[in-house]
Amino acid sequence: MARLGQDPYLHPDCEIVESRFGRFVEIGRGSRVAYSEIGDYSYCDRYADIANATVGKFANIAAFTRIGPTDHPMGNASLHHFLYRSGDYWDDAGPDEAFFAHRRSRRATIGHDTWIGHGAVIRPEVTVGHGAVVASMAVVTKDVAPYQIVAGVPARPLRPRHPGPIADRLLALAWWDWPHEVLRDRLDDFRRLPAEAFLEKYGQA
Repeated sequence: MARLGQDPYLHPDCEIVESRFGRFVEIGRGSRVAYSEIGDYSYCDRYADIANATVGKFANIAAFTRIGPTDHPMGNASLHHFLYRSGDYWDDAGPDEAFFAHRRSRRATIGHDTWIGHGAVIRPEVTVGHGAVVASMAVVTKDVAPYQIVAGVPARPLRPRHPGPIADRLLALAWWDWPHEVLRDRLDDFRRLPAEAFLEKYGQA
């Protein structure tokens, strides 16, 4: 693979619909991204399905994840496609544009430096905070606090990724906003220093 750059790197067989990508973004083979924004340095692996979502910077999205899965109209007499994709069934009926507009307004939000595990599902209108980790196969139905690790169906907190004071300092440091050149200059420290030592060198007390 060529080095990532300003333009998104799309692997084969991707389906992209009205979405925006930041710098150094990679979209895995067979993934679908619809009505979404994906921030700088974020990537998804193979066959991810991301819809109606805002994804921050440095998000790590594993294969076969589903972010912002769409709902059916469960309160109606039927929940089938024919209610809102009506033109697929009759020549004289169009789509239910209000239904689609409402669906697209229910956005999922994924924070910076997050890890969404293999096969996880993030429901619409859920926020996964900065630095959080969602375990493989979890179904996230409620907001996840920054730097929290969640797992299960429905997902529940397991433990913090970092102790509260360290997490607070990482949030204040907001290293994900550093320029590309600064990230390269400090790459060795990102690699070798634990979070607390990294904060001692670069963060505020």
